[in-house]
Amino acid sequence: MTQRPGSTSRTTATTAPDETAPDAGTPSSARPHPAPAEPRPLAERRMWPRTFHDRLTAPLPGLRAFARFAREGALRPTPDGLADVPRLPFEPGPLPRVDARTVAVTWAGHASWVLRIGGLTVLTDPVWSRRILGTPARITPVGVAWEALPRVDAVVVSHNHYDHLDAPTLRRLPRETPVFVPAGLARWFHRRRFTRVTELDWWEAAELDGVRFDFVPAHHWSKRTLTDTCRSLWGGWVLTDREGRRVHFAGDTGYGHWFSRIGRRYPGIDLTLLPIGAYDPRWWLADVHCDPEEAVRAAQDLGARRMAPMHWGTFILSAEPVLEPLVRVRAAWEKAGLPREDLWDLPVGASRVLR
Repeated sequence: MTQRPGSTSRTTATTAPDETAPDAGTPSSARPHPAPAEPRPLAERRMWPRTFHDRLTAPLPGLRAFARFAREGALRPTPDGLADVPRLPFEPGPLPRVDARTVAVTWAGHASWVLRIGGLTVLTDPVWSRRILGTPARITPVGVAWEALPRVDAVVVSHNHYDHLDAPTLRRLPRETPVFVPAGLARWFHRRRFTRVTELDWWEAAELDGVRFDFVPAHHWSKRTLTDTCRSLWGGWVLTDREGRRVHFAGDTGYGHWFSRIGRRYPGIDLTLLPIGAYDPRWWLADVHCDPEEAVRAAQDLGARRMAPMHWGTFILSAEPVLEPLVRVRAAWEKAGLPREDLWDLPVGASRVLR
């Protein structure tokens, strides 16, 4: 049901529309491609279920897992694993000049990108803070100075974890900036006086100045306080310009069946921005964070022509050596026989243009 902007619609089911369960025994080539949804109104006020627990693809850790974690130690690299911090690639440069027919990405660090598409400048999961709750300070500087940004036309947020939803950074934005967020997260922005907040369920879309913003599933979860576990949704975004060029931003995710589903619904993805870090130990993190080899498989499942790695080399969130994600993703890309020029393994601050 489509509502007028500013009206309220109620969503009562928590299962994802259309594609909710893994396929059983049917080859992907034999399954139909579901049509993308019609865009919903911008800044639509909606009501959501109290919880999205049934969207989890794996159970959250229980007491036994926490006990094992307490026995086996912290989620931090060894001193040897930190020795390569000075070698982390950091090459800030000017933002590329673009027009409405150009797609360009600049990696600001972690999951923060300056995405230029369809004449818009879009920030993904913007975190310009030096430190976030519960982690050491960032180990590489922000790749793009805030003052160097053009006018920000829109922001997309994947979920509410602190390394993806950063209140000090968002306070820098004009409150009329269009923001696209998962179901259940608009109230966080409304409390901070943002006036153009569009929240979407999986497989839903909205459109801004000719660019489509489709919210797609991810293998993850949400939590920001002690009492709000899975009270808002999590996911990624597919942005499509008037010419049909597509960029997939995965946000934060483990590996699983959703990638092939996204690729079928949105064929012809030109570039996917995929996380490759924060994966060790696997028994603790495999359900919610891809390792580098899984990220390459995910890019193939998506049918994406190019992949740009992210979610590594910025914040220390896990135990793998700081340079290991880059080494492993390059090796996995080569092993898969994919063209080297299609792996956009950018240094923090660097840009690449898709024409």
